[in-house]
Amino acid sequence: MKIVIAGAGEVGSHLAKLLSTEDQDITLIDRDAEKLSVLDANYNLLTVEGNPTSFASLRHANVGNSDLFIAVTPYETDNVVACAMAKTFGAKRTVGRIDSYDYMDPRNRDFVKRMGVDRVIYPEFLAAGEIITALRHSWARNWFELYNGEIILVGVRLGAQARLCGMQLKDLATQSHRFHISAIRRNHETIIPGGFDIMQENDILYITTQREYIDELLTLTGKVNNKIRRVLVMGGSKIAVRLANMAGDKFRLTIIDNDLERCRKLPQLCPDCDIIYGDARDIDTLADAGIDEMDAFVALTSSSETNILACLTAKELGIKKTVAEVENIQFISQAEGLNIGTTINKKLLASSTIFQMMIDSDASNARCLALADAEVAEIEVKQGSKLTKAAVKDLRLPRDITFGGLIRDGHGMLISGLTRIQPGDHVLVFCLAGAIRKVERLFS
Repeated sequence: MKIVIAGAGEVGSHLAKLLSTEDQDITLIDRDAEKLSVLDANYNLLTVEGNPTSFASLRHANVGNSDLFIAVTPYETDNVVACAMAKTFGAKRTVGRIDSYDYMDPRNRDFVKRMGVDRVIYPEFLAAGEIITALRHSWARNWFELYNGEIILVGVRLGAQARLCGMQLKDLATQSHRFHISAIRRNHETIIPGGFDIMQENDILYITTQREYIDELLTLTGKVNNKIRRVLVMGGSKIAVRLANMAGDKFRLTIIDNDLERCRKLPQLCPDCDIIYGDARDIDTLADAGIDEMDAFVALTSSSETNILACLTAKELGIKKTVAEVENIQFISQAEGLNIGTTINKKLLASSTIFQMMIDSDASNARCLALADAEVAEIEVKQGSKLTKAAVKDLRLPRDITFGGLIRDGHGMLISGLTRIQPGDHVLVFCLAGAIRKVERLFS
């Protein structure tokens, strides 16, 4: 697949690095020669120095022959213009990063598509949605649903007292057919487990199940789903504003920010929130904000380190649920090890949307979850796919891919070795980083 990426910022560079390892034909356009030289020297991709909205740059990048054009510069207008130009040149599909909800409004969708933008990515919107999900399911690290909960993938840390701790996977399979352990995150590494693997304390398990068995899963993992109502947010960022707009009457938000000018603007942007001017790293400020009455703490400053440390402080002060925006991907494993709760990363969220488009041409009703070194995707099985030729146990799947469950005729089911996958099934796929191309071949 030929992919052209406009913008070598955080999202564009991250995408280029990931996709270059997938044996894709990647071209990266940016004005900054220094950024491009670093990527050109270390990754398997082509670079074009120039303006992403320049006719010359787009022609140089051969955008007319691209299967996918991705505009992720810091400027919303440039991204929309670049997508429109790429589409006119002949790009098959275009994706543009945006910074406002207007482009996502259903009333404007047809207009945006006529402009040449097939799909929009709004990272702050994606991040706010993940935070809402984390607050609704306070006991889980990750929560991923297919078809209104017909199939659910839950990421949960295993405590010493959990019934699953010390159990082999094959023993769980003999006791209950209601759960499938898709992956285990252990010692900064994600593994696809086998029947003889033992679940250990502090493992993060990725478990596939159905909604009617969630209470049983809570018992097995020793968790309690605490009701979240009052939330203290550190940092009045774009994500915080979008979170406030999405929260509605489900949560009562208090936002603390140490920028006085920002605090003056926030009441207009977040009319239903309490706004406090102060430094949330200071314990006295947290006390004045009423942290002892809060159910959750969300850290959304521009500093990953600050967000991690603030969540640790909140945990020490008795907050059960904490969420940290961690934009430095190398810090995510450390954050998981410190047990700070849910981590949010805009780059991973944006890349998951792109991966879904790479795998499935119709991504409008599909979802994809990006983890630090793995991907979870919902993919429809095409007629004639290799997956339909035999039972799962006889498919000889790559070691770095596993199937958690599927949706057939609107109903969910877990997948066993005897399952026969059929055309039209929507399958929940868990794959390690670098395996997207293999998944693409299996489902096509």
